[in-house]
Amino acid sequence: MHGTGVPLATPFTEAGAVDHDALASLTTWLEDGGVDFFVPCGSTGEAPLLTLEERTRVVETVAAATDKPVLAGTGHEGFEPTLEATERAAESGADAALVVTPSYYGSDDAALGRYYRELADASPIPIYCYSVPKFTDHALSPRTVESLASHENVAGIKDSSGSLESIQRLVRFTDDADFSVLVGSGSVYAAALDTGAAGGVLALANAVPERAATVFERHRGGDVDGARSLNADLVELNRAITARYGVPGVKAVLSLRGQPVGSPRRPLEPVDDDVEAELETLLSVALEA
Repeated sequence: MHGTGVPLATPFTEAGAVDHDALASLTTWLEDGGVDFFVPCGSTGEAPLLTLEERTRVVETVAAATDKPVLAGTGHEGFEPTLEATERAAESGADAALVVTPSYYGSDDAALGRYYRELADASPIPIYCYSVPKFTDHALSPRTVESLASHENVAGIKDSSGSLESIQRLVRFTDDADFSVLVGSGSVYAAALDTGAAGGVLALANAVPERAATVFERHRGGDVDGARSLNADLVELNRAITARYGVPGVKAVLSLRGQPVGSPRRPLEPVDDDVEAELETLLSVALEA
């Protein structure tokens, strides 16, 4: 996985079921926008609010709608449910699995290292670790990630800490391995690429896939200043749909882009009219950048 990845929003019907037609349409629209790979059933996709069967069918729909690589979110709180979800994702067409760190009971890095190694031993597809301290209250240490990078079936990590220091250390400690460091914050995308990140998995790419993809394309083409400048123009929109309004904000912006994906699942609620107007202004700025 490299380049601009998108953690797909999950569309729902008015009755609350997964809208697979809208999901396939969204996948095609995002691919046309230039994204390099797809991440269904991640945080932006409301994975904790989906059943295992729903997750399986979401992966099937996305894999059938694109020839791009699919990195499916399969993490649960326990080893066995995570392995089952990973096996199902592989059968559904996923190329790799993104596994968030279990968090409910708390685990130290030694236990998490064993967890990921044992999962990688059993998994039919490569594993990407997912460190998102905003939700789990725990960040995988670079030294633990370094030890995991030597496993032939641990292919990378998505780091959503928002810390460039963390990205830089992860890149440095895994530089000798066949291992990809992916940044999870659109606000620091270009800067993370500067440090050697292979790409990003960005909620921002749902809203403005063409702009997020251009950041990577400019950087890869040697126009580092151009990548940084464009990224700076996207920061306010990114902050709004991640730090401030989250999934409801992403879904509101997608509707503004002509990709209606329904309301988020309870207990999440849609944004109000004032927030939607704010997001429309920020979206206009980002599209004009």
